[in-house]
Amino acid sequence: MTTNGIKENGVKKTNNPYMPRYEDLLSRVSNFSIIESTLREGEQFANAFFDTAKKIEIAKALDDFGVEYIELTSPAASDQSRQDCSAICNLGLKAKILTHIRCHMDDARIAVETGVDGVDVVIGTSSYLREFSHGKDMDYITKQATEVINFVKSKGIEVRFSSEDSFRSDLVDLLSIYRTVDKLGVNRVGIADTVGCANPRQVYELVRTLRGVVSCDIECHFHNDTGCAIANAYAALEAGATHIDTSVLGIGERNGITSLGGLCARMYTANKDYIKTKYKLHMLRDLENLVADAVSVQVPFNNYITGYCAFTHKAGIHAKAILNNPSTYEILKPEDFGMTRYVSIGHRLTGWNAVKNRVEQLGLTLTDDQVKKITAKIKELADIRPQSMEDVDNLLRDYHYAVTSGDLSQVESVLSTN
Repeated sequence: MTTNGIKENGVKKTNNPYMPRYEDLLSRVSNFSIIESTLREGEQFANAFFDTAKKIEIAKALDDFGVEYIELTSPAASDQSRQDCSAICNLGLKAKILTHIRCHMDDARIAVETGVDGVDVVIGTSSYLREFSHGKDMDYITKQATEVINFVKSKGIEVRFSSEDSFRSDLVDLLSIYRTVDKLGVNRVGIADTVGCANPRQVYELVRTLRGVVSCDIECHFHNDTGCAIANAYAALEAGATHIDTSVLGIGERNGITSLGGLCARMYTANKDYIKTKYKLHMLRDLENLVADAVSVQVPFNNYITGYCAFTHKAGIHAKAILNNPSTYEILKPEDFGMTRYVSIGHRLTGWNAVKNRVEQLGLTLTDDQVKKITAKIKELADIRPQSMEDVDNLLRDYHYAVTSGDLSQVESVLSTN
């Protein structure tokens, strides 16, 4: 899908109101694929243990949602991992099944026998990992990568080569190894912010540089240790990356990686129609609840899209505007994600317009002056303790009954201090 617009001074001019006026010609924000790694990176989350049945359930849910790739734990990790990998490969899912292995021939031989559609090969390239992890130099890495890539390619399946700890690796080393594997015919090269140290500007510059060096696709994997995973993913796509790794709720090693829901929220603002057409966004809440239950966590209150506060409006001026036009304070449409908005009114910040809306929802009839009086009463009570929606509804019904009965003493009784 292309973005509407015309070329002007080397960039595309866009009419999308959610995007800047100009979009980079290399941008892939409207043409990318998700490599969903809940069943690989997600298994590295502290609480995670997925048995075979749960892995299959999650894989099917991800496939129904519409992700293009599902990445699984290396079959070399354990015998059960190997069996699970084969089982998921035999499900006949629409998504391509990948597995993630070390850059080692033993792992590669096991992986290609499971029936996967592709193998994601990784090896550390930073000085930290070369010294304290595998202990190999760049010549060894290049030789090993060449052997593994040629072997996987000989089996007729996809292969990706990724450096690990890319943003703390020497740029000359990175570009050299990427050029080599690109010439070998890999489907993708990968950039990994393994420790979450990168910022969006660094990401853009590295991806943009790499885009000028290789002809294959570019995959990016961002950890969230410093809170930049989603922003970094977006910057990578702007610079020309083609694939983004995600996990449900962002679970993974330490603080995890780019959240599937968070990426969908970000990309929705870039091209709403593209995201709505490509993924079944209304399934996101059930998918997240499935994974949250499997790893014994609660979906955070401020979670992208599905957190219980995501579409809750409280302040009076917000509520008034939302009731007139939801776009005033919502960049995402809750109905596009199977969600609903909620206007909270049982508190001291409430405004009479929000209370009037609730009066109308309840089928009651009050004048604006009467609504303002009962709003003052709600604020008064809320200064003592928060009022539930049931508390507010009961108060509104009592007040409406008193007003319609014409009994002024009863009206005063409702409005008096309790």
